[in-house]
Amino acid sequence: MINIVYRLKSPKFFEEAIDSIELKDVVVRPTYLSICQADQRYYQGSRPSDVLLEKLPMALIHEAVGEVIFDSKNVFKPGDKVVMIPNTPFGRDEFRPNYSKLSKFRGSGFDGFTSDLVCLKHDRLVKLPSDFDLKVSSFIELMTVAYQGIMKFNEFKKASCNVLGVWGDGNLGYITALFLKELCPDSKIIVFGKHIENLNLFSFADETYLIHDVPKGLKIDHAFECVGSAASQSAIEQIIDLINPQGTINLFGVSEYPIPINTRMVLEKGLTLQGNSRSEREDFEGVVDILQKDPQLFNYLSKLVTNVCEIKSLDDLKMSFDMDYISDFGKTILKWEI
Repeated sequence: MINIVYRLKSPKFFEEAIDSIELKDVVVRPTYLSICQADQRYYQGSRPSDVLLEKLPMALIHEAVGEVIFDSKNVFKPGDKVVMIPNTPFGRDEFRPNYSKLSKFRGSGFDGFTSDLVCLKHDRLVKLPSDFDLKVSSFIELMTVAYQGIMKFNEFKKASCNVLGVWGDGNLGYITALFLKELCPDSKIIVFGKHIENLNLFSFADETYLIHDVPKGLKIDHAFECVGSAASQSAIEQIIDLINPQGTINLFGVSEYPIPINTRMVLEKGLTLQGNSRSEREDFEGVVDILQKDPQLFNYLSKLVTNVCEIKSLDDLKMSFDMDYISDFGKTILKWEI
């Protein structure tokens, strides 16, 4: 079957490529996609030049939902709405697949979801309830990153969990704080950020503070760093200063450059640094489950939808990336009609 893949050939330049797709496993037509900061780094050309040379041309986008059009095993029915899992194992080892060197990630290690059709194995899909908001569901993958980090934190935490701090008032910080409130209901959730207009949206949090206006004597038990890039250095410094002994610092933010950390105080306080990246099938199932059990979460998550762009051409796709780049907060959703 003829398929068209829409790849980024070089920064800010998309091209169409005719490809073929076999009628095997499950064939899905993407319907709603969501732009991630990682996609923007490729589009803007802000990744190192050797990385761009190695990766491009490549179809972007790893956050997406779609509609099943064919299933070789009849596990899914035509028309079923599904969330697509970008992490793709090419073998098994003793490591969790989202951390395994045997896995590749769509929109990073190989083509993402900007194509007419996508062929995936059955375990790379999770069926969505018919009443789910597909615009919000398009960034379930981002939710799973927060979810798997929280699940891992709950498994390994040592100290008390009376006060949990979230650094970062962007999309991931918002989702992480929201899910902490849902999954750790007995804990106080405090959010630290730089933008008062963003912090005002965290109505579900117990307290919010600008990072330069934190009350004297405030302490937290564990921290979740959702800042990333060079700014993560100051966030981690503040976390180390405010965290109680034997706390866990959960790192989510991605930086292109090494970030110095005050290891003297890490040692003195007996802190644990926990890295979190990507997610696996059980995280997608977990997120779908909690969204189904508490539909009120959709009301909060819908506040992240700031742009909805109908994509009918490559010019529309380029415009959506340009629009997303100048947005200070929220997600740009692509209604895929190309």
